[in-house]
Amino acid sequence: MFLFLVVALAVVVAAVTLAVVGGGETGPLPEAAPERLQDPLPYDRPVNRADVEGLRFPLAARGYRMSDVDDALARLGAELAERDARIADLESALAGAQAAAHGAHASHVSMEKPAQEDQ
Repeated sequence: MFLFLVVALAVVVAAVTLAVVGGGETGPLPEAAPERLQDPLPYDRPVNRADVEGLRFPLAARGYRMSDVDDALARLGAELAERDARIADLESALAGAQAAAHGAHASHVSMEKPAQEDQ
């Protein structure tokens, strides 16, 4: 019985070794290309919500490929900073326009009051 187990173990080890190393004319298994991000964020237009929702990172041995995630986060960070700067510029321009409109309205009202008092 012991001899049978040793022979069976040797056969299993030989089969696994042959499968891993490869045998016959085919040689060893070819290297698999690493999985890459199929649909990165678009470079020809601003990123929108659908782009972010559709972003799926390929799995790697320990989670996600760090370079793909870092690239996507850098791109999103740059676009958010650009949008924040644009919003700040527009809010500043709006505040200036409102102040100018309020100033013009106040001077227009102050000019009308003396004319009404004379009558």
